[in-house]
Amino acid sequence: MADNLTVEVVSPEKRVWSGEATMVSARTLDGDLGILPDHAPLLGVLVDGVVSIKVVGGEKLDFNVNGGFISVAKNRVSILGENAN
Repeated sequence: MADNLTVEVVSPEKRVWSGEATMVSARTLDGDLGILPDHAPLLGVLVDGVVSIKVVGGEKLDFNVNGGFISVAKNRVSILGENAN
């Protein structure tokens, strides 16, 4: 089992945040997701809401996202928000 996830939060204008995390949670059209290392690959449509990232070291970051997509593969999580801050 891998220890961490490599996470990137981007909007059309810029990279909002990138780094290493131990957990990501987000809400999609299919429901709430909790993503830990070695999660199965997925592609989901995000709904308006908060994406929470538990950064390595324990800090929790919250990003308001207005729609977009989330992609998970090989311990990499990409959050592509129409608007993310």
